[in-house]
Amino acid sequence: MTTPRPRNAAQTRADILAAARTRFATEGFERTTLRAIAADVGVDQALVSRYFGSKQDLFATATEFRIDLPDLDGVPADDVAAMLLPRYFAVWEDDQSFLALLRAAGTSTVAAETLNRTLATNVAPALLSATPDHHRQRVALTDAFVIGLAMTRSVLANQPMVEFSREELSRWAAPIFELLLTGPAPD
Repeated sequence: MTTPRPRNAAQTRADILAAARTRFATEGFERTTLRAIAADVGVDQALVSRYFGSKQDLFATATEFRIDLPDLDGVPADDVAAMLLPRYFAVWEDDQSFLALLRAAGTSTVAAETLNRTLATNVAPALLSATPDHHRQRVALTDAFVIGLAMTRSVLANQPMVEFSREELSRWAAPIFELLLTGPAPD
């Protein structure tokens, strides 16, 4: 016989979110079920639905993340990567919400749309002020580069990428990051 869970709505909600982040990060959106999340927490599936609604709503809450980017207006091009890459690394490596979203984006249109929306509303406005021309293209290419680095390092766990310290990876990635965002446009 199991011991009943103490009644604490805030703690139960937090536990459900933590379990959802773990499940979405390891199994992706499609394979994760509300029943499995509820079992991880030791609650009834109906309680998960009561707190969060649908699986899509829970996913949106569980994968919500912020990346605080500085104002880049007037920042010299040579300083942009040094200002931004550490902030990106903190999200990739320390934020389970982002990792869950990144893993799921490859197989779920819901996750891909969520990631694209976050990039458009949270990242693009900060990057636009650093671009000298071809603003949308530069932001899109920079996003693709950063997502590729994050995927290779944090999801695929590619050994050379995992072995880099943050500082080493910054030294290798910074010139490409700067070229995409602020370098000369191709002819």
